[in-house]
Formats: sequence, C-alpha cells, structure tokens
Amino acid sequence: MSMTVVVTRNVSDRIRGFLASSMLELGPGVYSAPRLSVAVRERVWEVVSEWFLLEREASVVMVWADSQVPGGQNVRVLGVPPVELVEVDGLIVTRRPFKPEKPAGDLATN
Repeated sequence: MSMTVVVTRNVSDRIRGFLASSMLELGPGVYSAPRLSVAVRERVWEVVSEWFLLEREASVVMVWADSQVPGGQNVRVLGVPPVELVEVDGLIVTRRPFKPEKPAGDLATN
C-alpha cells in the first residue's frame, strides 16, 4: 500500500463524486489516500478511465510511490494536454510536443 494522489481538471461531477467516495478531497480536484492497496488503485483507475471517455477538455493525473520504476514514483495520465512520460537520468519527466509560435509579423488573413 502506498500514498496515492489524483489531480483532476474539468471533470464531471460523476468522476469527482466517485473519487471523493474513495479518497479524501484535499482541495478542488485534488484527491489523496495514504494507504491505497494496488487492487483498489487499479479499480479506481479502471472506473475513471471508462467514464473519462465521455469527458471533454478534461484531464486526470494519478501518482503513487513505486520502488520498481526510475525515480520511485509511477504516473498515469488521461486527457489534455497530451504529454509523453520519459525517463531522464533515473527520473520520470513529462515532455510536451514542441509547437513553435508564429512570428508577430505573420498574421493570418481571411
């Protein structure tokens, strides 16, 4: 059992209510459980993942201690913004796609 934290953004009341019934809501969209078993954590993620298919412009991040992965912390992500989880020097970090900004003088015309 390990500390599990879930952070949500723009999710429906259905997901918020479900997470609040399983974990302590520390603040709006932030949930924590100090001793969540692997089976319960997997079930929570399974339910949230299924319900997430109906969400729009939302995201869910789950983190927990895991000595089997680099950095000792595992992460799962649903939704936007899309990020890629990569290992760098023994740590898990997020990488976002590079989107160059348009120069100020490059205005689109209709």
